Amino acid sequence: MDSSSDSGTSSSTTSPNRDIASAPAPTVDVLVVGAGPTGLLLAGDLAAQGLSVTVVERRRHEAGNVTRAFAVHARTLELLDTRGLAEELIKTGTTLTSLRLFGRLGLDLSRLRTRFPFLLITPQYEVERLLERRARTAGADLRYGAELTDLDQAASTDTVTTGIREADGTQSTLTARYVVGTDGVRSSVRQALGLPFPGESVIRSIVLADVRLTEEPAALLTVNGVGDAFAFIAPFGDGWYRVMGWDRTHQAADSDPVELGELREIARRAFGTDYGMHDARWISRFHSDERQVPAYRTGRVFLAGDAAHVHSPAGGQGMNTGLQDAANLSWKLAAVLRGHTAAPEALLDSYHAERHPVGAKVLRASGAIVRLAMAHSPLQRTVRALATRALSAVRPASDRAIGMISGIGIGYAAPHGAHRLTGKRAPDLGLVEGRLHQLLGEGAFVLVTPTGVPTPASPAPVVHAHWTGDRTTALLVRPDGYVAWAGDRTDPAALTAALAR
Repeated sequence: MDSSSDSGTSSSTTSPNRDIASAPAPTVDVLVVGAGPTGLLLAGDLAAQGLSVTVVERRRHEAGNVTRAFAVHARTLELLDTRGLAEELIKTGTTLTSLRLFGRLGLDLSRLRTRFPFLLITPQYEVERLLERRARTAGADLRYGAELTDLDQAASTDTVTTGIREADGTQSTLTARYVVGTDGVRSSVRQALGLPFPGESVIRSIVLADVRLTEEPAALLTVNGVGDAFAFIAPFGDGWYRVMGWDRTHQAADSDPVELGELREIARRAFGTDYGMHDARWISRFHSDERQVPAYRTGRVFLAGDAAHVHSPAGGQGMNTGLQDAANLSWKLAAVLRGHTAAPEALLDSYHAERHPVGAKVLRASGAIVRLAMAHSPLQRTVRALATRALSAVRPASDRAIGMISGIGIGYAAPHGAHRLTGKRAPDLGLVEGRLHQLLGEGAFVLVTPTGVPTPASPAPVVHAHWTGDRTTALLVRPDGYVAWAGDRTDPAALTAALAR
C-alpha cells in the first residue's frame, strides 16, 4: 500500500457541497469528528491538558446494547490504567489468559510482562461509557446528533473552518486549530479531504446477531470452523450473546434478507450445536474490508481509528489500534498547542510516521489470521497446520505473536544510533515516586534517573522519578508510554538535549 505522507500545512481542502457561512465562527483548539472510543479518548486527553475540544457525532446518544468490539488487549488496558480507568473497566467483563485458534494453536497470554496478562472480554459500550465520562469531566463539549457537512483549510490561515449540522437541523460554523476524523470506515472527514481508501473486501456475507441462548457455551469465547462454516460467540455478560457466522457456500449481498435460521444452521455446522439460540434483538449481514488511507495527516487535519484503517475482526485489534492512534496523537497535539515544542511540524508529522506502519502491520496480521481460518483446499489446510505447529513449538515465535496481538510488542522506529530502548514500550516500572503508569497519568514526560541527579531544565512538563535500586540507566518516557530517549549513564548534557528535542 502507498505509505506516502502529506504533511504540509499549506494545503487547501474543501468538500464538494460547500455551504459554510461567512459570519465569524466560534474557534476551538481541536474539533474531533466521531465519538467512538478513539475520539473519546483523544478528546479526554486534550481536555485534561486544558485545551478546548468539541466532539461531534452523527449518531444520537445510543442505549448501551449497541457494540462492535468485545476484546480489550493488554496494551490498551495499560493506556486506560494511566488514565485511572482500567480497574473499573475490568469489573465489567471477564478475563482470558489464553487464546485458542484453529482448534490446536494455544497462545498463553499469562506470559505477557504486564500488569494485565490477559484479554478482557467486555462490550465496546463499556469502554465508551468510561471514556465519555472522563471527556465530559475534563471539559470536552460533546454534541450527539450533529454531523460534519463541510471542511475548508486555506493556505493563508492557521485554522480549519467546518460546517456542522446540529441535532435540531440548523447549520452552524465552527473553526478549529486542528481537526481529527475518528468517524469510522465511512469517514466524512476523509471524504471531505478527497483521500482514497484503497483495499479490498476480505470476507463477504457475514451474518451477525444478538441472541439469547438456551445452552451456555463452555468457553468464554467460542470460535470454530468446520468445512465451509465458521462461527464465533461472545457474551455481553447480561444474558445476551453476539453471534457471528459465515458460510463459504452462501455469499449474499449485504442488502439481502437474513433470518435467524441461517445463523443457526451455520452454528450447527461449525460447533455441532446452535446452543438453542433464540429471540434475536437484531440481525444483519455485512462484509469485512482491509483498507488503509495513504496519509494520516493532511495539513491541519488528521485521521485515526477506522477512518484511517479498517481490517477483519480476527484478533480483535480494531478498537485497540484506534485507541493507540489516539494516545499517540493526543500528546503531540497538546505539546504543539501549548507551545512546548520548537519543531511543531516535525512532531505532528511523526504521528503518520509512527502509526501508519503499525496500521499496515495490523492489517497484515489480522489478514493472515482470517485467511488461515478460511483455508479450504488441501494445500491451504496443510499450510495452516504447519504454521500452527510452528507457533506452538517455537516459543520466540509464539511470544512475537502474543506481543503483536496484545499490542505489548509493538514499538516505534528509533533514529540511527539511538539507544536500544528508544521507541520501545516502557513497562510499568516500580519507582521511588510510584508506578510509572500512575506518573504518566499527569500527561507529562517522565524522566527516570538514579537518585541524586538534578532535574534538568525542560521546555515541556516533566515528572522526575527515580529508580528504587542502583540502576544507572536514564529513561525519558513519552506521555503515551514509549521511550523517547535512553542512556546507559546519566549524562546531563545528553539529558538536556533530549528534553529540548
